[in-house]
Amino acid sequence: MPQRDQLEVDVLFVGAGPASLAGAIHLGRLAAEAGKAHEILVIEKGGEVGHHGLSGAVMDPRALDELLPDWRQSAPVEAAVNTDELWLLTRGGKVKAPFTPPPLRNHGKYVASLQKMCKWLGERAEECGAQVFPSFPGQELLWDGDRVVGVRTGDKGLDHNGQPKSNYEPGADILAKVVVLGEGPRGTLAKQAMERLPLEAGREPQVYAAGVKELWQLPDERFKAGAVVHTLGYPLPPETFGGGFIYGMRGNVLDIGFVTGLDYKNPTTDPHNELQRFKEHPAIRALLADAKLIRYGAKAIPEGGLFAMPRLASDGLMLIGDTAGFLNGMRLKGIHLGMKSGMLAAETIWEAFATERFDAETLGAYEQRFRDSWAYAELRTARNFHQGFNRGLLAGLLNAGLATFTGGAGFGVIDRLKGEPGYARMEKMGWTPPPTPRATVDNVLTFDKLTDVYNSGTMHEENQPCHLKVTDTDICRDRCTVEYGNPCRYFCPAAVYEPLFEPVDGRFEGRLQINFTNCVHCKTCDIADPYQIITWVPPQGGEGPVYTGM
Repeated sequence: MPQRDQLEVDVLFVGAGPASLAGAIHLGRLAAEAGKAHEILVIEKGGEVGHHGLSGAVMDPRALDELLPDWRQSAPVEAAVNTDELWLLTRGGKVKAPFTPPPLRNHGKYVASLQKMCKWLGERAEECGAQVFPSFPGQELLWDGDRVVGVRTGDKGLDHNGQPKSNYEPGADILAKVVVLGEGPRGTLAKQAMERLPLEAGREPQVYAAGVKELWQLPDERFKAGAVVHTLGYPLPPETFGGGFIYGMRGNVLDIGFVTGLDYKNPTTDPHNELQRFKEHPAIRALLADAKLIRYGAKAIPEGGLFAMPRLASDGLMLIGDTAGFLNGMRLKGIHLGMKSGMLAAETIWEAFATERFDAETLGAYEQRFRDSWAYAELRTARNFHQGFNRGLLAGLLNAGLATFTGGAGFGVIDRLKGEPGYARMEKMGWTPPPTPRATVDNVLTFDKLTDVYNSGTMHEENQPCHLKVTDTDICRDRCTVEYGNPCRYFCPAAVYEPLFEPVDGRFEGRLQINFTNCVHCKTCDIADPYQIITWVPPQGGEGPVYTGM
């Protein structure tokens, strides 16, 4: 066993996203106001804070107003929202909705780059006394019985067989009174905790969507900074959840993306392809005429709502942000909810310091704080939003419309709609499933996955262990090929999975090639695999995408 450094802190936040950084800022200020000092550490797998931050994003400032009331003086937001539109798209036409539904009204909100906001929040966290360590991926929870006592960070300098190279550095063991997981959706450490602890007992299954987006440099001011458009319809079939978004940023940069629910039925559904097809629509094509692609990225989105949220605390452990499902799918917003969750966790930890008890009972006060907050009230109104789309687009829209008048009741009368994991909805369509329509790649408007991966800035050293763990590739060859046609080739937005299987004498032979250096860290594979045999873990610290401006 390698000799590992040990570092002891009071509170460890894992993941330098808005939830963790808001929590670190709030806790640091509470300590400073009381004249006390506590060791607060935030670790981040990206090379810099913000490098792995990706969102739409139209930001509700409610939590930021509470945390840093003077934030407007220095925060790097793009623009205040000045127009809101909802477009209903057919294959060749566009109908502008006569009014914007209340959940999509964004007056008083801000178009923002999550990467820029996280970098700025990281600086504020350090000013409040927290330490922020980028390039430190959380690899493994440390336990004392069923109590979380810390996190082991990832090793560096292992070769592809897991053997130490000349530059080998074993990861450190960071011990903490409280570990707060803000890893984003489908977090590695949160997944470990949920496999060991009954955090999901009595909850609906979490369901996800894949958000794929690009930044484009426009040649003129055809789309104003602060303009916001959301779309429904084309290119998705009625049975698949999703839609598009177009946001105007500073400097004539257009933020354009597409969200595809990862509870689709056809195994050939491809979130990256849906974005390319979206751009082929005449209304979108016109916006992008003579423009240039400058950035690309993808991220999973937790869409399950209030009833899919896990238990938020256990002995020595708390969950915040996207890791805990703090996202309002009806409003397409989660930054403010994630920040509020971090602040509520910080207040709970601060109270726990008074007794030096960090058990499930003490930290469980976080649950009640959440229930007493505006964040809970907001999520309750959207508690059945995504589940309504299990019956198709029209049913989902009806459910969402009724929810605005009934406080979120499913189809107006049902308090809690049942959900099911997205991977369980994928249908077995055989070796050659009916293909979904494909975009025509022209490398001007539309691009293949490898070109977009290049524009994500992602980088991984090739001579290291593959961070995409497939427990049984025989299933990929012998079952998945026959039953689903290997959907990994479609659902991954970065061309990571390359099934090299061919029929030979009535069976399939070959191998699954995993191009892990392409990975953009979206976690889609971990979520959408119908056999649940893929586990995403962090690669070496500092590697992955560089989401500048995203």
